[in-house]
Amino acid sequence: MKKAAILMISFLICLTVAGCSSKSSSGGKKEEITVYTAIEDNQLPAYLEAFKKEYPDIEVKIVRDSTGIIAAKLLAEKDSPVADLVWGTGITSLLPLDEAGLFEPYNPKGIDNILPDLKDKTNPVHWVGIDAYMATFAVNKVELEKKGLPIPQSYEDLLDPKYKGLISMPNPASSGTGFLTVSALIQLMGEDKAWDYMNKLHDNIGIYTHSGSKPAKLAGQGEFPIGISFDYPSFKEQESGAPIEVVFPKEGSGWEMEANALIKKPKIKGAAKTFLDWAISKNSLNLVNKNFAVVSADLGNPLPEGYPKNVADQQLIENDFQWAAKNRDQILQEWTKRYDSKSEPKEE
Repeated sequence: MKKAAILMISFLICLTVAGCSSKSSSGGKKEEITVYTAIEDNQLPAYLEAFKKEYPDIEVKIVRDSTGIIAAKLLAEKDSPVADLVWGTGITSLLPLDEAGLFEPYNPKGIDNILPDLKDKTNPVHWVGIDAYMATFAVNKVELEKKGLPIPQSYEDLLDPKYKGLISMPNPASSGTGFLTVSALIQLMGEDKAWDYMNKLHDNIGIYTHSGSKPAKLAGQGEFPIGISFDYPSFKEQESGAPIEVVFPKEGSGWEMEANALIKKPKIKGAAKTFLDWAISKNSLNLVNKNFAVVSADLGNPLPEGYPKNVADQQLIENDFQWAAKNRDQILQEWTKRYDSKSEPKEE
């Protein structure tokens, strides 16, 4: 994302939430924290407005970008950290940063309520999840009907030559959704078969995007009627009135966890810990649950319409996050060498 765009997002969010006053409600100076996040732009205002209502004396400066770029930025700033915390960013990108010593151990309030599979195993934790998102296909029914084509129901279906040029998919080097898809294929099929599969899929790909949500949006617009994306933007396109069918692939869905962590730096701000406490509170996770079917605590809420029953047990693949993180660089290098020629241009 362009620097100006990042600053504009921060500015607009401040306007939406609280006017960015430098004074607290009691007349004192506000404590400011810088938060790096990959949370979708259209989700941020509601979350931050809720935080501001509870903590009006904390000013939140948001730097939002895709998962891969956020991770690269944090690593580049390791010796002179700018961010106070990272929020809602893919765990397979965060785990290598944890190995590099970027995170300060901290148990947010309510950590015992978080499901075991969605938090670090150490005590105190180095990271904690807030939700899980999963691979789906967003398919434009009208556009496929015009072409006399059936709606694909599986990864195997996507290899049919009749879909040539009709599919978009996120670039895994810049998108957490792209990486979870590639990682899932390797874990489901084994390395050799997965690369053979992706070679064939590449023939049918029209474009690789740098955003995990963009393939769903492109499908909604009819530009590339089949988008390999994830559940949130796929259902949002459907809700917006686009003729989208959301498909959960028969082989199972790769999935990723959005997680938070405290950045290790000479001065740890109390407001940063307060934000991490709030981010796993019931009030916050109920907001997250409006966008994600699977959140990191059992809130007792029903599964949204359109999701498979027992989605966590039956649709989500058995995902080895440690393996994915350990092999991430090697996988991305191989993927880039083979397929990057169809990636959309990066913003400068």
